[in-house]
Amino acid sequence: MEEEIYKDAKTILIVDDEPPIVDILIYNLKKEGYKTIEAFDGISAINMALEQKPDLILLDIMLPKLDGLSVCKRIKNSLNVPIIMLTAKDGEIDKILGLELGADDYITKPFSVRELVARVKANLRKVDVTSEEKIIEPDNKKRDSKIVVGELELDLDKFEVKVRGQVIDLTLREFEVLKFLSSQPGQVVTRETLLEKVWGYEYFGDIRTVDVTVRRIREKIERDTSMPKILITKRGVGYYISTR
Repeated sequence: MEEEIYKDAKTILIVDDEPPIVDILIYNLKKEGYKTIEAFDGISAINMALEQKPDLILLDIMLPKLDGLSVCKRIKNSLNVPIIMLTAKDGEIDKILGLELGADDYITKPFSVRELVARVKANLRKVDVTSEEKIIEPDNKKRDSKIVVGELELDLDKFEVKVRGQVIDLTLREFEVLKFLSSQPGQVVTRETLLEKVWGYEYFGDIRTVDVTVRRIREKIERDTSMPKILITKRGVGYYISTR
């Protein structure tokens, strides 16, 4: 009977070695109509992800056998699946959102179940929207496939970024941030707007997510991150792409 109920439901892989947390997540996610599968250590998480290909992964950092950061990196090398990291330390945020990992999001413990569910929905919705755009694209080839602003060039079909002619390796989230800003060069975009439009958060979300991601992008596209010439900060407001 349960298999019939969750037949068309999105599957979420929960990876945490604390049974009480896993039980809470299972209860609340199933209540929202999701199917859940569970792993309690890093090695099992990788195996389960590769075998069952879940729609989203909730991944704790502190895990037996293999830590969550390593698990995230290995899974992302094989699967294009949104991963939300669970961390007890604010200081881990830089690592979580780093290019070398490719995590899509994070939430710190102790977390509000309502907020976590909102993050899950936002990340799944982002995947659905991206998939729909890919389906529509062949019939809508009039859309410009490239954005060029100064030394910055984005190829929207290849999800490729070039700076001064050199290809830059960015995560999908970093690409989406640059795409959103570059589509309106010179216009200042607030952190809140970026959080809503790129991450999909209307009510929940940590502004630091935007700041950390912008810092990571600058490390890749700027000659001098202390004096950025492409991705500019408007102090107290937000960010914009320079038209110079």
